[in-house]
Amino acid sequence: MALVAQMMTMSAAKNKTAVDRIDPTDWFVGLKNPQVQLMVYGKNIAAVKSVTTDYPGVRIDSVVRLDSPNYLLVYMNLSKAQAGTMTLLFDKLKVNYQLKQREMSGDKRIGFDNSDVLYMLMPDRFAQGAGHNPQVAGMRPYKEDRSQPSLRHGGDLNGIREHLDYFKELGVTALWLTPVLENNSPDSENGFSTYHGYATTDYYKVDPRFGTNADYRRLCDEAHQKGLKVVMDMIFNHSGFEHPWINDMPTKDWLNVPEWLNEQQSGRDPMTGFTANSDGSEPKKSAYLQTSYKLTPVKDPYASQVDLKETTEGWFVPSMPDLNQHNPHLMRYLIQNSIWWIETVGIDGIRMDTYPYAFADAMAQWMKELDEEYPHFNTVGETWVTEPAYTAAWQKDSRLSEQNSYLKTVMDFSFFDKLSQAKNEETDAWWQGLNRLYNSFVYDYLYEDPTHVMAFIDNHDTDRFLGNGKDTLALKQALALLLTVRRIPQIYYGTEILMNGTKEQTDGNVRKDFPGGFPGDKHNAFTREGRTRAEQSMFSWLSRLLHWRQGNETIIRGYQTQFIPYKGVYVITRRWHRNTVMTILNGTSQEAELEVERYQEILNDGQDLQRVQDIPTGRYYDLTKNLKLKPRQTLILEF
Repeated sequence: MALVAQMMTMSAAKNKTAVDRIDPTDWFVGLKNPQVQLMVYGKNIAAVKSVTTDYPGVRIDSVVRLDSPNYLLVYMNLSKAQAGTMTLLFDKLKVNYQLKQREMSGDKRIGFDNSDVLYMLMPDRFAQGAGHNPQVAGMRPYKEDRSQPSLRHGGDLNGIREHLDYFKELGVTALWLTPVLENNSPDSENGFSTYHGYATTDYYKVDPRFGTNADYRRLCDEAHQKGLKVVMDMIFNHSGFEHPWINDMPTKDWLNVPEWLNEQQSGRDPMTGFTANSDGSEPKKSAYLQTSYKLTPVKDPYASQVDLKETTEGWFVPSMPDLNQHNPHLMRYLIQNSIWWIETVGIDGIRMDTYPYAFADAMAQWMKELDEEYPHFNTVGETWVTEPAYTAAWQKDSRLSEQNSYLKTVMDFSFFDKLSQAKNEETDAWWQGLNRLYNSFVYDYLYEDPTHVMAFIDNHDTDRFLGNGKDTLALKQALALLLTVRRIPQIYYGTEILMNGTKEQTDGNVRKDFPGGFPGDKHNAFTREGRTRAEQSMFSWLSRLLHWRQGNETIIRGYQTQFIPYKGVYVITRRWHRNTVMTILNGTSQEAELEVERYQEILNDGQDLQRVQDIPTGRYYDLTKNLKLKPRQTLILEF
């Protein structure tokens, strides 16, 4: 997988020229788009007069010299090439480059869908594998200190791989890992760290603190052997400040607001992104443009230019330079990178971070190309606005948008938002409590495909659903909805064992270590014996539900009917052929009654209703008469 190159130097004019690196590190023959862009790094590499090859079937279409003399782009056509090692000549400098055979055609790669349940985890916080190295040579200064919620804790890919059987026991079917690529930014004494992974400094390399590219491939392979899919978290909107592009920009427009870099001097504070003046005062920031974090201008028909510019060209934070996807060479680089990871390690899906912050037309180009090459693959984009109309407009083929995004799956922040409010309210006759969920689902007509909407109750960027408490009744209601409605469900790691926390002091408090994942842990929640009684109770309840959901045609394909909450009780049903699943939630802290007469339209198909089973508990109920419900009770009845 590594680039095989002869690191030779030569004299070109009066300058020494070298090839230090080529991205992608290798490439594949047989893709529908036969052209590949090679980004060649090396001091004064642009000074070479010619780039040639005599490899059969390979044609060099163009050689592009950029603003920096230390980059060269070589565009090659591989339409008639076979796998093998080719030799590129940069004038007289010989460099070997590997062309590989694909393991399968793109139409055979199957992504995640609504038959799956995604389990989201942070590699740094989940588990540490055997032989972990706490200090990797060559990385910028960093610390592993589990007592500090915002520093690195030492989880890695092998730690995840060693617990694949746990995911099988739980019943999830896909793993979404927050970014695993190199984030070579220095930690600082004030607690800033890039353990979260969202500041990429090498797009072709797993962060050595997590492992190697081979470790990532092994994780995917062994996950697949156990029937688990792997979803890769990517970021096209921004990179890390320590990426080589930042100190030596390939072109003047490689970044949005690139002029701000000219105001930076040595000694940049990695927490703020700014450099302190010699007198300790804050430096000038005249050129810096901060994003407003408001995503509405991207779809607002009345948006002002200043608002739109702040959203799409403003930097997310000063330490994450904003990439300019309108630079065609940069966008080609990013598109190829996603294809390379699919082909190289066999990922089954992509989650794209900060989706609307990047330029929509460029992202649509990426999605269209990915869809053409991998028609059954899936990508979900983070679209953090809580109005269904906004989210729906981002979905592929949406009638609500003039431009097709080609993005198959969007994230249901409306579901998350409404549920976060409802859990603290009594369900009344109008708007409060579970009425909020009802009034969110009524807008599903806006989506081209509601089964390609990913719902969640919490994630790494939100308070955990339990907050600082242990309200299992509310949690069961949330999970019951999540796992039975017309959505792709995502669960955040540790929910099954009642992990809690809020972001009030630091994000690290919602990203705590999974108990039992690290050496010295006295509490091991990976085993039944190690879980507390409350943890095991929650784990068992959820595990039964997850295993029942696997392959359940009623949940995967069934029609959905919801009833307006009535006397505090909210009912959603799924029906497929003669099978029915009825989710019943008492949205009040008082006893309630399900009046069966109101639900006869789904109870009159001749089923045996006197003995109907609740899936998570195994208990039986009689639906031929009114049903008494305990406060906040949850039932998932199948008949």
